[in-house]
Amino acid sequence: MRRAGATGEGAVANGPVGRDAAGRDGAPTLLAVAHGTRDPAGPRPVRVLLERVRALRPWLPVAEGYAEIAAPVLEVAAAALRGPVVVVPLMLARGYHALIDIPGRVERVCPQAVMARPLGPHGMLAAALADRLGGPAAPGRGDAVVLGAAGSSDPAGIADVRAAARLLARRLRRPVPYGFVAAGGPALAEVVAEQRARGAGRVAVASYLLAPGFFHDRMAVSGADRVSAPIGAHDAVARLVLRRYDEARLRLCGAVPVA
Repeated sequence: MRRAGATGEGAVANGPVGRDAAGRDGAPTLLAVAHGTRDPAGPRPVRVLLERVRALRPWLPVAEGYAEIAAPVLEVAAAALRGPVVVVPLMLARGYHALIDIPGRVERVCPQAVMARPLGPHGMLAAALADRLGGPAAPGRGDAVVLGAAGSSDPAGIADVRAAARLLARRLRRPVPYGFVAAGGPALAEVVAEQRARGAGRVAVASYLLAPGFFHDRMAVSGADRVSAPIGAHDAVARLVLRRYDEARLRLCGAVPVA
C-alpha cells in the first residue's frame, strides 16, 4: 500500500461500492474511514457527509468504514472492494489511527490501496468551525474562543491541533488557544478556566470533532458557556474529503477532475 502526503453502525453506505465497482473513467473507489463511536447518533454525520461527497462527484464510488466500535469495520468495507482504492481517513489530525492503525489494517486486506492524508489541519476546516460558532450565540468582542480537541499522545497530532487553532484564529481574527479532553496536551477545562480568569465575558469552545460521542460529551462539562456542534457534514468538509482523495489519486492515475 502506498501513502500520499508527507508525513456508527450499519451496512456499507449507499452507492456503487461492490467488488466490481468503478467510477467514470475507472476512478478509484474512495473508502472513507471514520473513528467510530458508541453514540447511536455518531455514524449519521459521517453518512450525511459522504452523501455530500457523492453529490459533488456523482460518478465516484464511495464506501464507508470505521476503525472501531461502529460498523462496517474497515476490514469488511475494504474486503468488499476490487480495483484501485483510495483510503481517506476522516481524522482531523495525525495520530495512531491515521498513521499506523488504519494503514496497517488496510494493507492486510487491500494491499493495492493508497492512503490519503488525514483531513486536518486545513483552512476548510477552519471555515467549517467558524460556521458552527456563528449564529445568534456567536462570540462577541469580549468573549474567548478555545479550540477543543480529543487529544493525542503523538507529537505530530498535537502539532496538527496547534496548527488548526492558528488557522481558526486567523479566520476569526482573534487569539484561539486549544485544549484537549483526553491525553497529550493542555486540559480543555484548564484552558477554559484560564480564559475566564483573564476576564473573558463568555468562553466558547469550538468543537474540533466530526461527530458527537464521548469526546463531545467531555467538552460539554469543560466549564465553557457554549460548546459548538461537531463539524459534521459541512460542505467545506465534503470538498476537503475530495481534495485529499485527489492528492492521493495522483499517485495512481495522474490528473483528476476537481469538484
